[in-house]
Amino acid sequence: MAKSKNKAIYAVALVLFLGGLGYLIFSGLTEDTVYFLDVSKALEQDPAAMGNARLFGKVSPDDLAIVDGKLGASFFLVDKMQDDKRLRVAFKGALPDTFKEDVEVIVEGRFAPDGKVFQARTLVTKCPSKYEEKSRELEQAKQQAAM
Repeated sequence: MAKSKNKAIYAVALVLFLGGLGYLIFSGLTEDTVYFLDVSKALEQDPAAMGNARLFGKVSPDDLAIVDGKLGASFFLVDKMQDDKRLRVAFKGALPDTFKEDVEVIVEGRFAPDGKVFQARTLVTKCPSKYEEKSRELEQAKQQAAM
């Protein structure tokens, strides 16, 4: 009798575990999925079917418009490998201090209904290498001071 109770407990635990695992898999594959694409791959997609996406590229100096107070921008995002591949991005929100032309950025959002402009909800700039150089210089100075 005790063995049948243990089997029932194990069966219930297995069903709960498989149910939780199934939910995690299902929720990971639903509409909340965000694609991470470069500009050329994004241009190959159907904008209406793409949904949410995270795009990366460089800010083009051509037709860069920054809202007063750095509270938004409209710019072309250029593919890092193929300069002729670019798409228009509109962002409303506070811009990072490092945002400027030719800086690498990651934008997350979706295409407007007309499919011509990518409406970004978030914008993050990649840290410039000058910060890495300063960090290396500080590390070297610390090592020399320790000697």
